[in-house]
Amino acid sequence: MRKISNATVQRILEASDIVEVVSDFVSLKRRGANWVGLCPFHNDRSPSFYVSKAKGLCKCFSCGEGGSAVNFIMKLEQLTYYEALKYLGRKYNIDVEERELTDEERRAETARENMMAVNDFAMRFFEKTMLESDEGRDIGLSYFRYRGISDQMIGRFHLGFAPEERDALYRKATGRGYSEEYLISTGLCNKTEDGKIYDRFRGRVIYPILSLSGKVVAFGGRTLRKEKNIAKYVNSPESEIYSKRRELYGLYQAKQAISKAGKCIIVEGYMDVISMHQAGLCNVVASSGTALTVEQVRLIKRFTNNVTLIYDADAAGIKASLRGIELLLQDGMDIKVLLLPEGEDPDSFSQNHSSTEVEKFIADNETDFITFMARILMKDASDDPAMRARVITRIVKTIALIPNEITRSVYIQECSRILFIAEDVLQREVGKSFNELALKSREEKLRAESLTTVPGNAPDGTQTPQDEAAETPPEQPQPSLSRPTGHASELRPFEMALMQLVARYGNYAFAEGVDEDGNAVPITVLEYITDDMAADSITLSNPDLDLFFREARQLSRLTYADDLRHEEERLTKVRAEEFAKGVEEIRAKATDVGSISAMEKSLTERLDAAYTKGLEDFSVSYLSKLLCFSADDTIRNLSTEMVVEKHILSKMHTKYAHVDTEQELLGDLVPRALHELKDAILWTRIKEIRAELSTCASSDYDRALSLMARIRDLETMRSGLAKLIGDRVIAPKK
Repeated sequence: MRKISNATVQRILEASDIVEVVSDFVSLKRRGANWVGLCPFHNDRSPSFYVSKAKGLCKCFSCGEGGSAVNFIMKLEQLTYYEALKYLGRKYNIDVEERELTDEERRAETARENMMAVNDFAMRFFEKTMLESDEGRDIGLSYFRYRGISDQMIGRFHLGFAPEERDALYRKATGRGYSEEYLISTGLCNKTEDGKIYDRFRGRVIYPILSLSGKVVAFGGRTLRKEKNIAKYVNSPESEIYSKRRELYGLYQAKQAISKAGKCIIVEGYMDVISMHQAGLCNVVASSGTALTVEQVRLIKRFTNNVTLIYDADAAGIKASLRGIELLLQDGMDIKVLLLPEGEDPDSFSQNHSSTEVEKFIADNETDFITFMARILMKDASDDPAMRARVITRIVKTIALIPNEITRSVYIQECSRILFIAEDVLQREVGKSFNELALKSREEKLRAESLTTVPGNAPDGTQTPQDEAAETPPEQPQPSLSRPTGHASELRPFEMALMQLVARYGNYAFAEGVDEDGNAVPITVLEYITDDMAADSITLSNPDLDLFFREARQLSRLTYADDLRHEEERLTKVRAEEFAKGVEEIRAKATDVGSISAMEKSLTERLDAAYTKGLEDFSVSYLSKLLCFSADDTIRNLSTEMVVEKHILSKMHTKYAHVDTEQELLGDLVPRALHELKDAILWTRIKEIRAELSTCASSDYDRALSLMARIRDLETMRSGLAKLIGDRVIAPKK
């Protein structure tokens, strides 16, 4: 097995459009310079997931998840770093050049990749069997055609057929080099106690189950036999790559239609989904006969807040599925329910009606969930006061799940009319239930926080303990700014602020200095911070931030010069092409030599400005892009946290007044961040000495005086820093 080369990673980084990548999974809307949608990583009720096309990053400002395109794919699809890169490579048609993996990397990636690969092989095997073998055509293909499924839909959903032979798939797969281990772990094959292997899906039509990104994670198989002792449906077991709680059948094929329509239609079975897609309603998915889960609800909410559930008129499982529907309500989704005419199911109804007729029937007959729930439950309780009271209590608790107060009030009014209960009574009971739920939620949050391990102030292994006090008064040391012991958590905000400037602007030349010959030289943010910290022997106390800082310096030292040269060459080529094109246009439009000269001068100035701006943008974003694509989880996650900005000024705000950007204020911000870190270090030193002074014996007068003198010197240094903090200390580059 091999690992993707650095050059290929760079090409993937440059090609990946974060908006395009995220849009494959989340419905995004433009908001100023950014895009926003519902976070796919937590139970998001209002859009808090921001995507910055310019920075190439996404971030949820509620749960904190996000990152670069590769980080997003890793977390969403549960892929390794290199699997995510390969996904993006395929998306952007980039040939992936690889190097040899280490033994540890090989072990980490093998299992999941092999399971995905064997599932993909099995899907192609089932498809080919149905289309090319006599048994497949006579049984499987005939069945789908009997059910009215077109060849287009057979291909769209990768439908297939598993031969009746006991181990046909097993022999074919192992003959192609696929391991028995992964055939069994995916559930494609089973092993008996005496060691014999047999295929799970023998003699069945096959429905592959695809993940949101289109990977085959499982299969469903339906028998066409009539024997009662044979299960009608057999499904893949839970595995490392498949959890039925996290998948919705047809979502891969439906996600774009759901986003476009602004609604998701949920049905029960595979054929219901396929037939409705064939009828032209492509925003349809299936829960595959199971009650909706929290994970499935969150999948849907990535694309829409509007859901319509379709049931057979005589569906016995409606009451059992109410809990799943309540999950949708709790997420703030708008839920409609539709009962089909007697004797119809989504499959038959969509086969017998045009898409226009189906859409009209849905629009005319869908009803809100609370009304539907009340009518369903009250059918069996109308003559039983005790049961009626229990039903009303359940409905009250369901309404209390709705987060929006106005929506709750509307449902209370409707239920008051249906249940013949005074509105104020329902309002009071819903309020009590809502408050109970809110209290329970707060208690659970506090309990979770109390179980979270809070990092202590113990020094890490690289820190040097303070010298033990000698019996005789020691020589008074000079105040030092080197890393204090045991104060990592206190210093973290200041170190984080400094590293944030490195992440955002590390290679940007924000000021000018003078070399030994008296010539002006540019100073980058990273150079300024590195030199200033070295001058005062400052090291970062938080190991993760120290790792980040070392990686930033290494990238800048090893790769920046070459990459900058390539960017200069690219921009020079673009400038030459634009200049040639502009000159042709000028000479076609100009009427005299004077106007040609003036227009060419204007063109040159515009292209020179674009060239300069291009180099500046490259230097500003260089480190952030590389660090956000780092193979190291710690560095990648830190970079994302540092680079993404939460508050974006509106166009209206910036239209009437110039607001200095952070980049324009670097001449103030960089020195101030350094001064504030130094001040924090001095303060931790003072605290340490005060603690030492409090334990000093009353008879040890000389030592007490020495400690007080050290405190005085440190306070003097803090006073000097206080005069600098907030003041401009270097002139920004013009």
